[in-house]
Amino acid sequence: MKILKIIFPLVVLIYPLWGVGQVKDMDIEESADVFLEEYSDTFQENFFEALKQKGIENYDKAINLLLECKLIDADNTVVDHELAKVYLVEKQYSMAQEYAVSAVLSDPGNLWYLNTLVSCIQMQGSSLDQMNINLPMTNNTLKGNLALIYFKQKNYDKALSVLSDMEKSTYTEGLKAKIEDSMKKSVVHIKKEKVVVRQETGKNPIEGLKQQLADLMVKKEYPELTKLSAQAMEDFPAQPYFYYINGHALNKTSKFKAAIEVLETALDYMLDDIPLLNKIYQELADAHSALNNPSKANMYLRKIKPGF
Repeated sequence: MKILKIIFPLVVLIYPLWGVGQVKDMDIEESADVFLEEYSDTFQENFFEALKQKGIENYDKAINLLLECKLIDADNTVVDHELAKVYLVEKQYSMAQEYAVSAVLSDPGNLWYLNTLVSCIQMQGSSLDQMNINLPMTNNTLKGNLALIYFKQKNYDKALSVLSDMEKSTYTEGLKAKIEDSMKKSVVHIKKEKVVVRQETGKNPIEGLKQQLADLMVKKEYPELTKLSAQAMEDFPAQPYFYYINGHALNKTSKFKAAIEVLETALDYMLDDIPLLNKIYQELADAHSALNNPSKANMYLRKIKPGF
């Protein structure tokens, strides 16, 4: 018998989801150091096939294979985490949260596990401190990771709140200094952006940004369009138009998976703007077509309402 043992290295968090909203899958090489000891061949085959199916966005099959791994080893923390990530992509947030909690409880000091749990909760419109989850909050590594996650999400107030409840150390003082420096830079940046928008357009910031983005779209300056629309999403996160523009620019630069994530986030903020909704559906269809996923492309094409 061979056992598969998977160890996640302690690495610096590279990308926050989401705004939630925003969840990034990792390739095998990026997410874990994988080596063999003693597990069943069936477990190995199912696990690696699940990662493969997840990579090609066949999420239902990935979930089934991971659940088969759970039948072989019910306490495998890595399998719990992979299930949490796949359910999160599928927007099955309660299931994602259940497996993410299990992973964190098994390994409280793991940054990646905690990041996935925070993403699950935020995608449900809540936060960790509002949930009745019995996490070991006396664990300093967990708290330090939580502060780092909030910092990477630019949620500086929450990050400082977590740090204020920890004993002072080189780590806490260093992270606190970075947070405070980022807060100062953020204030200066926002003020400069608003001044530029008002000077150039004489309109309110949102309308001014829309005009700048429209000009860039006409000129087909997609790198600049990507950059400015990303900044607009950050400054005005509830405006679906900015997500649509960013998704359009990502499609035009062949970043189809990233475009899909952004455009799906746009749908979360949509109300009754049918013309904009149609444009988002079209961009989603284009992205899925480019990824050779005709079933999903057709699904979004069918959602487009004619006459708008």
